[in-house]
Amino acid sequence: MEPPIRLRPEVPADADFLYRLYASTRTEEMKQVPWSDAQKEAFLRMQFQAQSTHYHRYYPDASYHVISREERAIGRLYVYRTEDTIWVIDIALLPEHRGVGIGGRLLSAILEQAAAQQKRVRIYVERENPAMRLYNRLGFRKVEESGVYFLMEWSSGGKPGAAGSALG
Repeated sequence: MEPPIRLRPEVPADADFLYRLYASTRTEEMKQVPWSDAQKEAFLRMQFQAQSTHYHRYYPDASYHVISREERAIGRLYVYRTEDTIWVIDIALLPEHRGVGIGGRLLSAILEQAAAQQKRVRIYVERENPAMRLYNRLGFRKVEESGVYFLMEWSSGGKPGAAGSALG
């Protein structure tokens, strides 16, 4: 039997892991720039800090969780809940844990909660993100384009916006 996936609240001691995780999501992008390793690291640390500051400033009431398996941190899941929407602010896994169903299981649990609460689920996804296939398979639909991102939405009615109308 596969070891269970657990969520635990993020703590300050997770900072190094969270940076490494963030950097792992930018690997392909960093291959495209002619910078030294030191320049790439400085850029990634600055971007990581800016992202973290943004998330905590604009979503202070969100849940910030580290995804773990066998007590080892393997990812993060940030979720913000409003009256009618569950926002997946960020979901990321270390490369060796991607594409094996973990993200799908976590997102499916969120979708079950949303269906039970008659809420929609929204997430911004980069256009070239390989996880786009997962979001489409789970029933997310593109509802807006914003720069390099698509705003994706899932609703229990199966159509974008249907959850909002069900809430009245």
